[in-house]
Amino acid sequence: MFQHVFAEMNHMLDEIMKYYPTAQEAQKHQMMQKWNMLKTMSDAIIDEWLTFEEKMGEFRQHVEVPSTSSIVNETSPELELNAFARGQGYFRLLMFDQAAQQFSKVIREYPDSLLARMYLAMAHLHLEETKEAQRHFQWILPLAKSQKLKAMIYNALGCIAVKHGNAEKAQEFFALALQCDPTLPDPLINLKVCQQNCGQLQYGSQLISLM
Repeated sequence: MFQHVFAEMNHMLDEIMKYYPTAQEAQKHQMMQKWNMLKTMSDAIIDEWLTFEEKMGEFRQHVEVPSTSSIVNETSPELELNAFARGQGYFRLLMFDQAAQQFSKVIREYPDSLLARMYLAMAHLHLEETKEAQRHFQWILPLAKSQKLKAMIYNALGCIAVKHGNAEKAQEFFALALQCDPTLPDPLINLKVCQQNCGQLQYGSQLISLM
């Protein structure tokens, strides 16, 4: 729905980043005006999105919404927290530092929430805070009943192993991820990245589907 808007915003920002360093003063002034416009749009989109997520959370408090995941059920009161809704909104917007702050609030109140802790671990991983991410993943793994969730954790641990320079261990984790859920695309992509020593690691792309 919003792809064309973000595509245009990204194109405009790419142009600014490309030409600003060598532009004349008048052109730099025009580019900064465009940058300020993009910043205003970005802030407005974020505010509207977070307000929407909070309304979704309020609706979920009063209506029984069917879940698509075995780790989200009627005994998951943390889903009703504003911090959870805001954290998920930030995560979807790739604002991982802010997402980690919100999900940290959630697990302080609900330390046994696998989903909130999974979001928190993934946010740390995106922030390259691998030690903290690994700690949360290892906490979740023995408690995870969902095969998809286990696959995502093994895939994430494989990515951490790659970042630590342990390609052999990483491939073991990616293989375990595929055993748990052969339909998960990320570990197969990551195996190829690992074997060919090129490409970009994939993790967290399926996390939203757990909701």
